[in-house]
Amino acid sequence: MKKILLLAIAASFQCALFAQPHPTYSEKVVYEGKDIVFRQIDEQTWEGNGHLMANETVYLIAGTESAILIDAGTEIPGLHQIVTDICGKPVRLVATHVHPDHTGSAINEWDEISINAADEVNRPMFMTGYKGETHYLTDGEVIDLGNRKIEVVFTPGHTPGSTTFLDKERHYGFSGDAFGSGNLLITTNFSTVILSAQRMAYLMEKQGIEYLYPGHYMGMNKETLQRLKDIAELCAQLREGEKEGEKLERPGIGGLDHVLSERGVRLNYGPTQMK
Repeated sequence: MKKILLLAIAASFQCALFAQPHPTYSEKVVYEGKDIVFRQIDEQTWEGNGHLMANETVYLIAGTESAILIDAGTEIPGLHQIVTDICGKPVRLVATHVHPDHTGSAINEWDEISINAADEVNRPMFMTGYKGETHYLTDGEVIDLGNRKIEVVFTPGHTPGSTTFLDKERHYGFSGDAFGSGNLLITTNFSTVILSAQRMAYLMEKQGIEYLYPGHYMGMNKETLQRLKDIAELCAQLREGEKEGEKLERPGIGGLDHVLSERGVRLNYGPTQMK
C-alpha cells in the first residue's frame, strides 16, 4: 500500500498535470534493461531514464578516481551494480531533492546518501525506510572526482532543499526538478523560486554554463539561461498580481490548484505560494 501511495504522489508531482512530450534522444544507448536505459553524454558522463515517472532521470558523472550518481529514480533494482559496471569506479550517491522519483527504492543499495538538509522536511514521507548514513551537502562545496570537479549549488523552490550540480569545465549542469523540466511544481513560494532562478542565471553567465540537464530529461528539454530568466519574471508577475494562472478543477498534491503556461514555461502553484 505504501509503495502504491508513493507512486501516486510522484505521478501527481511530475506527470498528471500535463501531457509529456515524446522523448527524442540523440545520445547513444550504452545499457538497456527493463527498468532503465543509459545513454552516453560524453566520455565520462551518462544519463539514465527510468520508465515509471515521466522518464525520471539519473546522471552518472565520473572522474579519474571516482564517480557520483545524481538521483536514483523511482524503482530500479540493481542500479548500484549497473552504474559501477558502466563507469568502472566507486560511485557515491547524491540527490537533487527528496521526492520518490529521485530517491526511490534503489537508494537502499548504497550505504550512504548525500542530500540538502533543507529537504529533511520531506524525509518522513519519502525516505522513511532508508537505513544508510545520510550526509548533508554544503552550498558551494566542490566534489572532486579526480581531474573533474562538480560544484554544489542550492536552488530551493520546487522543494526547500532542491540542489543543482555544475560542471564548469564542461559548461553544463544537472538541476533535478529545480526548474521543472518544462513543468515546474512550486512547493515553497514564488520569492524562493525567483531568487534561485536569478542566482542560477547569474552563475550560468559568469561560469559559461550553457544548459542544465533536468530531472526528467526527454532529449530536447534542457534548462537554458532564457528559461531561468522567464521563470523568474513570470513568478514575479504572479506574486505581484500582474498575472493569474488558470484554476484547476482538481488541485494537485500540496494544493497546487493554478497553472500558468507561457513562453514554454509551465508553473504550478497554489494559495500558499503567493509570497
